[in-house]
Amino acid sequence: MPGFQVAIDGPAGSGKSTISQKVARKLNWTHIDTGAMYRAVTLKALETGIELSNPDAYRFLETLNICYDKDRIYLENRDVSEDIRSDAVTDNVSLVSSFPYVRDILVKLQRQAAMIGNVVMDGRDIGTVVLPEADLKIFLTANVEERAKRRYAEHLRKGKANPMKKVIDDIKTRDQKDSTRASSPLRMADDAIELDTTYLTVDDVVDKILELIDKKEKEHGD
Repeated sequence: MPGFQVAIDGPAGSGKSTISQKVARKLNWTHIDTGAMYRAVTLKALETGIELSNPDAYRFLETLNICYDKDRIYLENRDVSEDIRSDAVTDNVSLVSSFPYVRDILVKLQRQAAMIGNVVMDGRDIGTVVLPEADLKIFLTANVEERAKRRYAEHLRKGKANPMKKVIDDIKTRDQKDSTRASSPLRMADDAIELDTTYLTVDDVVDKILELIDKKEKEHGD
């Protein structure tokens, strides 16, 4: 039987992975970053040299071993947590994740992972597709400029120097691709709670989500 399931969705740069990770750590629950799984598939596709635009080229997923454990992502037992953040992966992950076959395989893996106990899972289709019966659904938003600032700061920490205009354009492009793809587009679940993080700190958002979890757990206990 699954434990308490928290689904956190949102567009690029909304803070969902950082926030989900902190919430899970505070509660000693399992955190699963589904975006990292799609990035791992993209990395494998790039390394294999397949034609990325050919949906039939992803049959390697049938035997591919992807594991997400303690906020690290493993590809065939190789820790690729840093490799999946490369520009090449970032530029192609929207395309790779748009194919129904790829999503079907990973959704099955994600649902299996969510059965291990109390879990905080983040992505772009968790509340709508992966865990539609989640106990709590959160949709994080922030304006494009703020999300770009966060990405820009993240790039600087990693020694990258992409111009702010490029970061903004990249986020707008990603938003457009994610929200218009045919398979599992980014959208807020009807029963999700929207949190605008534009003017909030990470800790502010974490505290708010912890309050919502506590409220839901008490409702379940009544």
